[in-house]
Amino acid sequence: MDALSPRVRALLLPVAAGVTAAALLGGCSAVPPTGPAGPAAAESRATGPRAASEAAEAPRARRQADDLQADYQNVIKNVLPSVVTIEAGQSLGSGIVYDDQGHIVTNAHVVGDSQNFRVTVVTREQPLTARLVFSYPEQDLAVIKLEGTPPEGVRPAKFGDSSEVEVGQIVLAMGSPLGLSGSVTQGIVSAIGRTVSASRTGSGTGATIGNMVQTSAPINPGNSGGALVNLDSEVIGIPTLAAVDPELGGGAASGIGFAIPVSMVRTVADQIVKFGEVRDSGRAALGISGRTVLDDEYRPAGVAVERVLPDGAAAAAGLRAGDIITRLGDAPITTITSLLEALASHQPGDKVTVRFVRAGKARSVTVTLGEM
Repeated sequence: MDALSPRVRALLLPVAAGVTAAALLGGCSAVPPTGPAGPAAAESRATGPRAASEAAEAPRARRQADDLQADYQNVIKNVLPSVVTIEAGQSLGSGIVYDDQGHIVTNAHVVGDSQNFRVTVVTREQPLTARLVFSYPEQDLAVIKLEGTPPEGVRPAKFGDSSEVEVGQIVLAMGSPLGLSGSVTQGIVSAIGRTVSASRTGSGTGATIGNMVQTSAPINPGNSGGALVNLDSEVIGIPTLAAVDPELGGGAASGIGFAIPVSMVRTVADQIVKFGEVRDSGRAALGISGRTVLDDEYRPAGVAVERVLPDGAAAAAGLRAGDIITRLGDAPITTITSLLEALASHQPGDKVTVRFVRAGKARSVTVTLGEM
C-alpha cells in the first residue's frame, strides 16, 4: 500500500442490478385560455389564490431549509470532536472515542497488524499515541487506547439504539476520507438488516457481518471506522464497507455503503474494554469446517463438511464429514460465503433445519445453533 494511502474494504455484492431508463416523449401544446385574455387576465392570475398560496409557501420552505441546516450544524458540533483519524503504519482510517478513559473503537481492517498508532483529533493539532487493546476480525471491529490521560477536547461520543434505526432517517457520515480529517457527508438509511461479506484481499478481514445498516451517505477510503450519526447526535453505526460495481471495473458503486450496527459495536467494544478480549460473540455457529463443492456443470452446489467440531452444534445433530449441506433454514447454501451469510442472520440457540446430501441421498436434520 502506498504511503499514507487510506484503508477501505470493498464489497462485491452477489446481485445483478438492472437499470431502466424512462423518458417522457412528445411535446407540450398550449392550452387555450378559457377565461378572459389580456392584461386583465394576467393581473387576475398574479393576484389570485394560487399566487397567494405560493407566496406564503416560499418563506415556510426557506425556514424548513434553515432548520435542517441548523440541525446538521448542531450534530457536527456535537459529534465531530469524538471522531478521530488513526494512522496505522502506512495507512489511515477513522475511529470514535468510546469512553472517558481514552478507548477508541474502529474497524479491525483499519488497525491491521499494527500495535501502536498515531491518533489525530479535530480539536487538537498535535497527534496523540495509542496502543492496540484487541482486534476482532470476525466482526471487523477493534479497540485501541490512548496512552496516558486523555487530554482536554477528547470526548466520548453518544451511542444510539439499533432498534430505533429506520429506513428513511437522515444520517451523517463522519471520518477521514482520503486522509481529509473532520469530513462530513450526508444521506439516509437506505435499508437495515443487510448481511454482507468483506473481501479477503489486501488487508480485508473476509468477515461476514449481519444486520448491517445500508446508507446512501458516501463512504470513501478512510471513512472506515468513523461514525454514522443520526440527527439526535447519536452514533448508530460504524461505516465499514462500500459496494463495488463490476461494470465500473471494480470502482465504488455510488450511494451504497454499509455500517456495522451500534448494537454489535457496543456488544464487542464493551467486552474488549472490560476483559481485553471478546468472550461472547453473539454470533451463531454450526460447528464445522467445510469447502464449496461444484456440480457437473462446475457451478457451486453446496458446502462439503470436512470436519465436525467436537461438542459443536453439527456434531450434536448427527452431521458427519462428507455430508454436503444444501440449505440452512430458508436459505439455499451453494458456497461457504452463503453459509456464513445464512448463519449471520441467526442467533446462538436458534433451531434451524439443515438439509444435506449423504451418500447421494437427500436428508434433513434440526440443529440447535451454537456460538462462534
